This record gives sequence, C-alpha cells and structure tokens, in this order.
Amino acid sequence: MNDLLEILKDLHPEVDYDTCTTLIDDKIFDSFDIVSIISEISDTFDVAIPAEEIIPDNFNSAEALYALVERLLDED
Repeated sequence: MNDLLEILKDLHPEVDYDTCTTLIDDKIFDSFDIVSIISEISDTFDVAIPAEEIIPDNFNSAEALYALVERLLDED
C-alpha cells in the first residue's frame, strides 16, 4: 500500500488518501492522472490493468485502487 500511496501523493500531495473516497466523483483525478496512475502501477507492481477495470469504483479511493492491484496480482 505504501508504494501506491507514494504514486498517488506524487500526483496530488494535497489529498488525504486515508479518508478520501471520491477521487473520481469530485474530479480530483482527471483522465491524465488516471493514465499516469495506470502506468506507474504497471511499472511498480508489474501488473496490467485491463480496460474493463478502468471504472470510477476502482479509482475513487486509494483503498479501492489497492484492492484492484491485489486482485490483479492474485490472478497472475
């Protein structure tokens, strides 16, 4: 989780990722941020995020995003 938080804090250090659950809904992350996050996750965790997983529910919080990464790692 710490690696993921570092990725997110590099993009938006002002966000409290421990409590925020509306990163997409409140337009904190834009499409460029999503592309950057996907790229960084791919490099850091060595997983590919399939297009069907790029949905707001998976990106609205750090916890949801980490759950996605763990799920993808378990599938490998």
